[in-house]
Amino acid sequence: MAVRLTGNAGMLLLGIYLILVGIGGIAPLPIPPIVNAVIALLAGILILIGR
Repeated sequence: MAVRLTGNAGMLLLGIYLILVGIGGIAPLPIPPIVNAVIALLAGILILIGR
C-alpha cells in the first residue's frame, strides 16, 4: 500500500511544522530554532505561490 503525496507542498510543510511545534510544547525536542524557522518560511512561501 503506497502513500501518494499529490497535495500542496506548502500545506505538507505547514502540517510538519505544526506537528513539530505541538510536540515541542509537550516535550522538549532537540530541534534547532533555525530548522523551525526555515520550515515555517518555506511553508508560507509555497502556500502564497500556490504550490
